[in-house]
Amino acid sequence: MKVISRNNEIQEGNFEDAWVKEAFWHTSAHVMAQAVKRLYPDTKCAIGPAINQGFYYDFEFSFAFGDEHLKQVEEEMKKIVKEALTLRVYEIGKEEAIAYMKERNESYKLEMIENLPENEVISFYQQGEYAEFCAGPHISNTCHIKAFKLLSIAGAYWRGDEKNKMLTRIYGISFPKASELEEYLKMIEEAKLRNHRKLGKELGLFTIFEQGPGLPVFLPKGMILKNLLIDYWRGIHRREGYMEISTPIMLDRSLWETSGHWEHYRDIMYTLKVDEADYAIKPMSCPGGMLVYKSQPRSYKELPMKLGELGLVHRNEKSGTLHGLMRVRSFTQDDAHIFMTEDQVIEEIQKVAGLIDEVYAKFGFEYFVELSTRPENSIGTDEEWELATDALRNAMDAINVSYIINEGDGAFYGPKLDFHLKDSIGRTWQCGTIQLDFQLPQRFDVSYIGPDGEPHRPIMIHRVLFGSIERFIGILIEHYAGKFPLWLSPVQIKILPIAERFHDYADEVTNELKQAGLRCEIDYRVEKIGYKIREAQLDKVPYMLIIGQKEVDAGEVSVRRCDRGDLGSMSVSKFIEDLLDEMSS
Repeated sequence: MKVISRNNEIQEGNFEDAWVKEAFWHTSAHVMAQAVKRLYPDTKCAIGPAINQGFYYDFEFSFAFGDEHLKQVEEEMKKIVKEALTLRVYEIGKEEAIAYMKERNESYKLEMIENLPENEVISFYQQGEYAEFCAGPHISNTCHIKAFKLLSIAGAYWRGDEKNKMLTRIYGISFPKASELEEYLKMIEEAKLRNHRKLGKELGLFTIFEQGPGLPVFLPKGMILKNLLIDYWRGIHRREGYMEISTPIMLDRSLWETSGHWEHYRDIMYTLKVDEADYAIKPMSCPGGMLVYKSQPRSYKELPMKLGELGLVHRNEKSGTLHGLMRVRSFTQDDAHIFMTEDQVIEEIQKVAGLIDEVYAKFGFEYFVELSTRPENSIGTDEEWELATDALRNAMDAINVSYIINEGDGAFYGPKLDFHLKDSIGRTWQCGTIQLDFQLPQRFDVSYIGPDGEPHRPIMIHRVLFGSIERFIGILIEHYAGKFPLWLSPVQIKILPIAERFHDYADEVTNELKQAGLRCEIDYRVEKIGYKIREAQLDKVPYMLIIGQKEVDAGEVSVRRCDRGDLGSMSVSKFIEDLLDEMSS
């Protein structure tokens, strides 16, 4: 597939390549805009980028555009694809571009062009009668877009500003093969069944009250799940030599000015007054970790020093972006900071990468790695950024871990490795990260005494494994469709007595299971056993123990597995032994 850039350079690539996929979806957005303009000529076009999965375009319609209009747009898009329109790119001056947009009454495009520098040369991509002010790149011909689907309609403020006009955003997806679209749509339907908000409510895991949008509340079963993850996190961190700390939820403005967050992260921070001084509720834990390191003199013999924190952080996310546990305003970040000498950097990066690999394997995730480089809004010198980026690159190369370069998406203080896990239905989620930082140790003026008796500046790694425990739980709910592995299930066993006279034996069995450290519940309700079994299956409980006269007489239990049915009768001790073996494996 050919991709054409704004300088008319043509490159060959496959749809599987990220840069080709982006160009393909960007062109699909243009095809949609062309179809809309053919059908509704007075519509004004805003922006239409490729996104992580597909594309969207924002329009200002002169009427109430609804789902019933999507089919009309799709049909017109099919015509454009069949016309096999070749894309050509040309450049014009700013004044000519302004005149072009004024003539067509495209006020949003006009605003974008007017904000460009005076001497800017502006590129346009044209397909048939439709020309779009755009930086590209695009695929060379519309005929490659063999299959597409317009998925949904949403409202979107122009430039994301609530003071601006609300536009109509149309989301779509496209592929070079019909079979790929069919597979994607099946995945979407499966994702609906796995929706963590729906399952979280049905399974009694979490809720979000209207009094606190974006502030999740974990219910008793959800707390079991959350604590199991925390216990696992603590166990592997003790093993790896991390020391756990806890820093305050809010700290004085001066700290955030020193760290650079007040300048670079201010819009997403909550602030308040304490004793007439400005404070900020922490959006991340690293500045507090710097204070802990700096609280006493340090020696090279203490390095690498690994400080881990399960920090409750808050971020001022816009209400329109909030989504269950996936995008929240309050979450627990499993943060850690490693202070090192220069010659320890490569090894420590590799150790963290190995730890992330171990954690993701524990939950059955595959993953890929992105190396994100220096953003525009950054601090530090070119030399420091080059050293840090090369260190991440060399560490991954040395252990043969492949990665994709993600230009300009690093943290403001340093480059990073992002670990994108793939769930059971093929979706990807960014969770783990390793950030190498030369800046905060300088800004906080931290040091260690080297073997020469002189002070030296440590280098710092920021890293998370889960990312956000809340978000990771949301991912796990959807990954497992609520059917958690035995060790992670809030309720591992449901005991189902057939009648009330068997409750005493059910209580004895329950006590024996609990003494073995297993999590179980008894269904005491006066219901038919078939109904109780169905209810337990809907609750995604891995095992059910059915107790009737036969089981009481034999001193056994009848065992059912949620996903395998009847497993026969056995003694309680044998059942416990089997479950402990299953969890240990």
